[in-house]
Order: sequence, then structure tokens, then C-alpha cells
Amino acid sequence: MRRWLALLIGVLLLATILVGAGVLITSWSPAPTPPVESPGPTSLAPDAYAGQRQRMVREIAAQGVTNAQVLAAFQAVPRHELVPPEMIPLAYADRPLPIGYGQTISQPYMVAYMTELLELKGGERVLEIGTGSGYQAAILAELGAEVYSVEIIPELYERATANLARLGYRVHTRRADGYYGWAEHAPYDAIVVTAAPDHIPPPLVQQLKPGGRLVIPVGPPGLYQTLWLVIRREGDQVEMLNKGGCVFVPLTREQ
Repeated sequence: MRRWLALLIGVLLLATILVGAGVLITSWSPAPTPPVESPGPTSLAPDAYAGQRQRMVREIAAQGVTNAQVLAAFQAVPRHELVPPEMIPLAYADRPLPIGYGQTISQPYMVAYMTELLELKGGERVLEIGTGSGYQAAILAELGAEVYSVEIIPELYERATANLARLGYRVHTRRADGYYGWAEHAPYDAIVVTAAPDHIPPPLVQQLKPGGRLVIPVGPPGLYQTLWLVIRREGDQVEMLNKGGCVFVPLTREQ
């Protein structure tokens, strides 16, 4: 009888232990694994030239260009995409660079200064004479202007047109003698000339709106020239403001 009682007590103890163990195991079971989310789109590689552009913008600002929108445009436009391949290491140096055919891409500070003189707010119709590399046109487009650009040299016209389209800048380009402007789309809120004639072309002044601004270097080839800001007033009245000395390649003309 005692043996049977001891056996019964042992069975009860074993059952109690097993039940307790089951409770413990249940309480320690791992939480369900959350569903794995599919990764989002891979981000683009960082711009290797962003730091160089920041340094260029600081140098431009240190020389007196203060317009925040102009500086932001210079930070945004990839200048290295608009110079010949052999010039890429110098793309963000504050100096003019050769682009072939006797032409240059102007010093970044000078491009910024001339752009600031136009006083663009966005939405203006702007004519550029001398597309060259396409850099000035890209800056104008980045500022929200409707840009028309004229280039006389066929090879530069084709290269700049292709590069601007590749970079996503909507710029209207034309191969022609820039002295005569682009009358079909006149009048313009602003005109910028990136090569120096020996006088101010009358067609450009005539294609300005009243209150429109023309920024143009004028002077003899191979010597210092004068940068002029020309503001068209009512009728045929113009105001001319001397904005200092500069050096540009001559304005190329049809023979």
C-alpha cells in the first residue's frame, strides 16, 4: 500500500513538473519574425564634383556676387559636363578655359557677375549671343528663364545643343551671326553677350523690351574691353552703365 502511494505521489510530481515546463517553454518562445520589406530604390552615386562646385561658389561670393539664386544655379550646373574632356580637371577653377575653335568658356566669376546684372526673377525671356560651351545658357535655364541662344561656329553649336539636351536643359539654339540677335522671338527681357564686338550692335538694343537689360563686353580684340549694362527706356532712350574692365574673345561674324 505504501509502495502504491509512493508511486502515485511520484506520478503526480512528474506531471506537475512537465506542466510547469510546458508553461515555461511557452513563455520563452521567440516572437514571430517580422516580414522582410523589399529594399527601396538604390540612391544615385554621390556627385564627385559637388565639393569642387561648393569651393567655386565660395570664391565667386568672395568676389562680390551676392544673389542667392545665382549662387544656387552655379552650385547646381555641372560645369565639368560642358568643357572638353581634357579640361575637366580644371572645370571648377576660377579662370577661362579653351573650348576649341579660338573660343573659351568664361571665368566662373565673370559669368556669375554678368548673370547677376541681368536681375532675373524667373520666367523671363532671355537671349544669349555666343552659346559656346553651353554653360551660360545652362545657368540661365537653371534660373528659370526661357533661353534663346545663338552660336555662329557650327561645331560649337552642335556640341552645345547636344550637351544641353543631354543634361535636361530646355534651351532654344540657333546657328547664326549673333550680331543680329534673334528677331523672331523678340522682345527679350534680357540679353547677354559672351564675346566682345567693337561696338554695341543696334539690333540687340532694338530687341529689348522697355526696361530690358543688355550685358555686353565692348572693345578692340586682344585688349581690355569694357563691360556695359545697357537698359532700354521708353522709346529709343537707353541708359548705359560702365561695369568695369574685362577681357573676352572677339565676337565672330559671318564673312
